[in-house]
Amino acid sequence: MQTPLIGILAGGLIAALLYATWTDIRARIIPNPLNAGIALSAPLWWWACGVAPWPGIAIQLAVAAVALLIFMGAFAIGAMGGGDVKLITVLALWLAPLDFMKVIVWMSIGGGILTVAMLVWHKARKIETPLEIPYGVAIALAAIPVLAERYFYQFAA
Repeated sequence: MQTPLIGILAGGLIAALLYATWTDIRARIIPNPLNAGIALSAPLWWWACGVAPWPGIAIQLAVAAVALLIFMGAFAIGAMGGGDVKLITVLALWLAPLDFMKVIVWMSIGGGILTVAMLVWHKARKIETPLEIPYGVAIALAAIPVLAERYFYQFAA
């Protein structure tokens, strides 16, 4: 059953994702306090959604741990920034595993498009500095529709 608290929390997460997008575009940084706030509010989300400690919360933690390990590899090879890795990891605490997989797929597609577009822009302007992709944009643009579909769209008749 959907409670008003779930809508408020989902709206708060969307606002946090929009802020992460803005900071990533502006300075190529996703602030640690933002990621910490998202992570620390996950237990309230679990409670509001009625997620059982076992196996529900254990699954959320396991998916987040696997995401962290996988995306740390992307960070290690220079494919993602640390804030991006932290953002996708804390999202895993909030999203059901299937929804998280949807985000990963859409994030990958969006990130690829974003990378190609920025590469073309970079080359066209003959910029000499290394290309830095604001991958937080792809993460947020993938997560927001998944959250909206799950927690807001079902009210439409």
